[in-house]
Amino acid sequence: MTLPVPMIRVCDLTYQTSQAQTLLRDISFDVPKGAVLAIAGPNGAGKTTLLNLMTGLQKPTTGDIFIEDKKLVDLNDMQRAQFIAVVSQQSAVDDRLSLEDYIAMGQLPIWSDYSAQEHCDNLKQILDITGLSPLSDCSMGQLSGGEKQRAHIARALAQKPNILFLDEPTNHLDPDAKGRMLSLITSLGITVVMVIHDVVMIPEFATHIALVKDASLFAFGTVEEVQTPQMIHNIFGVSYHLFEKDNRYIPALDIQKMSVHSEGLLK
Repeated sequence: MTLPVPMIRVCDLTYQTSQAQTLLRDISFDVPKGAVLAIAGPNGAGKTTLLNLMTGLQKPTTGDIFIEDKKLVDLNDMQRAQFIAVVSQQSAVDDRLSLEDYIAMGQLPIWSDYSAQEHCDNLKQILDITGLSPLSDCSMGQLSGGEKQRAHIARALAQKPNILFLDEPTNHLDPDAKGRMLSLITSLGITVVMVIHDVVMIPEFATHIALVKDASLFAFGTVEEVQTPQMIHNIFGVSYHLFEKDNRYIPALDIQKMSVHSEGLLK
C-alpha cells in the first residue's frame, strides 16, 4: 500500500550562521496533512530558526524542506504565498488601515485566481469565523492585542493557505484570550505549525509535537507519545503531572512549588 505524501517533510536540516555557529543540526520529521504541530523547547533551542527554515524565510545550510512533495527552495515567492501563510511575532501593521482592508491584503497573492465576488464572500466568511465582523470598520490602531492577533491570523487565512505557520501566537495574551486563539486555530481544518512555549496548553490543541533542545530534535511524534512527564523533565528540568478530571487528563507543571495548569483556558 502506498503511504500518503506528508504535507511537510523536513530532511536532514542543518543551519549555521556566517560565524559558523550551529543553530540547528540534522533535523528530520514528517508532518501529516491536517496535523497541528507544536514546536516547543527551552529558550535558545532553535525553535524560531526551525520555523523560519520551514517557511523559506531562511535557507538551510544543508538539508531540504518539501511542501506536498515540492522542494521549498524551488518555489518562487508567489508560489510559496499560494501554499504557505505566516504569522510572525513581528507582524507589522499600519494602524490607519481599517481591519477589513488589512485582512483583504492577504488576498493579493491569489487575487487572479478568484472573482471579485468570491473574494468578497471569502472575506465575509473569515471575519465571521474569527469573530471580527463587528470590528470590520475599526482602524487597526483601535484594536486590543488579542484582536490584532486574530486580525493577523485572519489576514493569513485570506491567502487560502494549505499550511499556516505561527510564531508564538499566544504571546502577551491573557489566559482567556490564549484559549480562544488556540480554539480558533484548531478549528481551521488545515495543517498548522506553531512555536509555543506554554507546554501545558499543547495537549488541548496539538496533534503532534517537536521538542527541540541544544539545536537538535530531541523528540517528535504525537502528543500522546511524546509529551510524557519524563520527556518534559528531560527537556525543561521541571516536574510535569497529569491529573484526571471528568474523564480527561489535565496537565500541570510544578515550578518552585508553584502549580501552573491549563484548566479553563479553552472556552
